[in-house]
Amino acid sequence: MKRQPNILANHPQQHRAQITQDAVQIDVPGPAVVSAAKRHDDRNTRLWLITTASLGGLFVAGQVYEFTTFYREGLGYTTSLFGSSFYTLTGFHGVHVSVGIMMLMALMFMLSRNKVAGDKAETVEMIGLYWHFVDIVWIIIFTLVYLIPA
Repeated sequence: MKRQPNILANHPQQHRAQITQDAVQIDVPGPAVVSAAKRHDDRNTRLWLITTASLGGLFVAGQVYEFTTFYREGLGYTTSLFGSSFYTLTGFHGVHVSVGIMMLMALMFMLSRNKVAGDKAETVEMIGLYWHFVDIVWIIIFTLVYLIPA
């Protein structure tokens, strides 16, 4: 089996750190969203939901950049076990971030039309739990893929 060059070693550490910083920052607005929802402050709740969704979009954009860069450098899905593992793990995570963005945007539109049934703060917290889970999973993936040497 042909040995794959270590593409991660050639990829700027700064970019990998930025992607992780973006992932962690996705959780930063969470308490502000919940606090605004508990105060029945729909305007700020929507503002923080948009902020969180935008940070999620920034993270996904970073993943797209990284995928295309690695692919151009020769790391394809079928190139090696590392390639298939990398694209599968990070790709599934990116899909879950994208689903979370859709959930946030749907909630934002529902709030703007006053269509949220029940306690708005509880609904915001449920989506927030999803975000926290996705963020924790990223920390595990980042550790396995980027920090533990091959």
